Amino acid sequence: MPLYRQIPSDGEQDANMTLQDTRAGARPHRIDCLQYANWSEKIFRQMREGGVDAVHVTIAYHENFHETVLNIEAWNRRFEQHPDLIFHGLTGDDVRLARESGRTAIFFGFQNPSPIEDDIGLVEINHTLGARFMQLTYNNQSLLATGCYEAEDPGITRMGRQVIKEMNRVGLVIDMSHSADRSTIEAADLSERPIAITHANPHRWQPALRNKRDDVIRAVTENGGMMGFSLYPHHLKDKSDCTLDSFCGMVADAADRFGVEHFGIGSDLCQDQPDSIVEWMRTGRWTKETDYGEGSATAPGFPPQPPWFRDNRDFASIEQGLREKGFDDGETAALMGENWLRFFDQNFGPGAK
Repeated sequence: MPLYRQIPSDGEQDANMTLQDTRAGARPHRIDCLQYANWSEKIFRQMREGGVDAVHVTIAYHENFHETVLNIEAWNRRFEQHPDLIFHGLTGDDVRLARESGRTAIFFGFQNPSPIEDDIGLVEINHTLGARFMQLTYNNQSLLATGCYEAEDPGITRMGRQVIKEMNRVGLVIDMSHSADRSTIEAADLSERPIAITHANPHRWQPALRNKRDDVIRAVTENGGMMGFSLYPHHLKDKSDCTLDSFCGMVADAADRFGVEHFGIGSDLCQDQPDSIVEWMRTGRWTKETDYGEGSATAPGFPPQPPWFRDNRDFASIEQGLREKGFDDGETAALMGENWLRFFDQNFGPGAK
């Protein structure tokens, strides 16, 4: 299978160095750039069984600033209770520390800008508290941008432009996973630092409302950004019946079209969550009605995972599937975590003043 090759830019040279280091025998990292599980010691131990070095976890869907702080308190208790399994990650070096110490680094992210409310000053405060990703929208129109469920997309708002600058300055990554097309393209072009789509798949492979069209992926990747492939069944071709071969074929096609160095995993795993959690995710407090959301004509619920990716213990299955599609060891390692690690190294610190 031919994979993406071209004369590398400076950033791509860094990516190629990572691939060369991996081919030389360095142990690759495994990073999942989105989960929202019903957290427990069982799940943390499964992360260790699966050799998962880092996970980006959602700590806010519709929560305001104070409620988000309470969620951080809950995570601090987990870190205190399970110091042999997990710790709070802040930089790329924490991913390396996690691997060296046999633990999993947990990185905080928001799926909505609600934790900054209408106050741009809270961007820096949330970053100081440990947040490293923030979506500009979650499905709906926000003060910053347009969500993918809206009928019209006027793009990034006046406040959104200012928040993008501030996120660039402090090192809070712009995530457009639930955003509409124009808003995502504008964010990629406006941002002075690469942005991310942490959990989605190409629309051309599975035309789900949340999956991304080629022009959107191109705007993100041509500006140096990253996209994490989702394993949430509504984002997969044939949903829960999606095969590993089909999923890895989608990865191969995306790598050919946009460059292997721009992709990783963002599983969107919602392990052990009760179906009632979907109502909070979809409905929050913005409506009195039930928003059924994508892929559901009746009351929302979590579909079963495909059998080859049930939980954190199954990352090795994806690695094997990628190799069977023609990716060599270095390319497989890049997709499973090294690309995200490079992105963390470059984007979690302060930018230009």
